[in-house]
Amino acid sequence: MIRIGILGAAKIGPKAMIEPVSRREDCTITAVAARDGERAKAYAGQYGIPATETDYLALVEREDVDLVYNALPPHRHADLTIAALEAGKAVLCEKPFAMNTPEAVNMVTAAHRTGQTLIEAFHYRFHPAFQLVLDIIRREELGALHTLEGIFDVEIPYREGELRHTLELGGGALMDLGCYPVHMVRTLAGTEPRVLSAEAVCERDGVDLSMKAQLGFPGGVQAKIQTSMAPGVTRQTFLRAECADGSIEMTNPVHPQLGHEITIHHMGKTRVESVPSSTTYDHQLGHVLNVMRGRAAPLTGGADAVGNMSAIDSIYVAAGLNPRG
Repeated sequence: MIRIGILGAAKIGPKAMIEPVSRREDCTITAVAARDGERAKAYAGQYGIPATETDYLALVEREDVDLVYNALPPHRHADLTIAALEAGKAVLCEKPFAMNTPEAVNMVTAAHRTGQTLIEAFHYRFHPAFQLVLDIIRREELGALHTLEGIFDVEIPYREGELRHTLELGGGALMDLGCYPVHMVRTLAGTEPRVLSAEAVCERDGVDLSMKAQLGFPGGVQAKIQTSMAPGVTRQTFLRAECADGSIEMTNPVHPQLGHEITIHHMGKTRVESVPSSTTYDHQLGHVLNVMRGRAAPLTGGADAVGNMSAIDSIYVAAGLNPRG
């Protein structure tokens, strides 16, 4: 039985961890930590979690925790993830992995030093719908890949303290939303990009409401990513890959369990597929547990996490902004 502790009484917690755990018999949630004790108790009471902590370090050091889910804002990813690894715990860390590349490197180094599992929570990556797209690209069923496009737009209204609008907490559209299309195009390309250009729109100093970037990969593959959390933006998530003999498009790649289509154009013919399955979060939890038990190699974390943070940092620099932290 894998025992799980949650850092942060976070809104993402129920769908990302609590509900998937409830559907399994090989893991359980033993504790949650929040700085506000009353909030921690209310959260634990609502979701049937036995114990609470008001000290994050106390949670990662608990003897009844094997896996720490770090659901805190990005500015607390590095220090608490490293503390958990050094306490002998595996860690599932929310995206974006860190505030910047040096933090990501320190986290991965700690995982290697301690021999503990460290996985970044790009939940979409573990769903068979994305895996189908990836398999088609890697097998070159449509010919050689040459162009990629990824979009993730969701309106996130400003309010005081909203982490996505707060620079010090790791806010910004690219950090919160754009990290997905960056990760998707990197995964499909299978190599690391250089940033050709980037353009940001900011309402508050340093916090991007939207970002567009052009990336270049070895071998001549080009990619375009777009992300926005601006007022009034229409929600959309979309992924496209163009190849020598056709193209493939996926709607809703981030949450395919809510409905998606994979449209494949090849040699003048078009077919539409979908992959009905459980949620991305169910697949993510299953993957983490398999990695912990030595049954699978991690699909995220490690060099992949460092590569994604490096791309994010480079996009910010190209847009005339500073990386976070």
